[in-house]
Amino acid sequence: MRFLADESIERKVVEKLRGEGFEVISVADIVAGLPDEAVLALARQKQAVLLTADKDFGELVYRRGALHEGVVLIRLGDLPSEQKAEIVCQVVKCYGSALKNAFAVISETGVRIRQPMR
Repeated sequence: MRFLADESIERKVVEKLRGEGFEVISVADIVAGLPDEAVLALARQKQAVLLTADKDFGELVYRRGALHEGVVLIRLGDLPSEQKAEIVCQVVKCYGSALKNAFAVISETGVRIRQPMR
């Protein structure tokens, strides 16, 4: 499974996923400052599930009906980067293909996965 990490995703998360064998493309490594719509389009082009901490992607997917390959919104607040990385990695391992074409939220209280209307 391929992921595209938005600029809002901490480097430790990207490194942890890569270390576990997941393909992760980082927007910060490609082109910084892309608008959200362009990030979502890049994820579609790369056939990658988007990892983000930016709630604006919920607006794009649900209210505007933007097409996507899947969005994982990471809402882990002030947890240390290493702990965030571990949680995200565990969610990816546990839920895997269920994240494809879904909108998932990872929070300190759990994981929600919803299939948005297309």
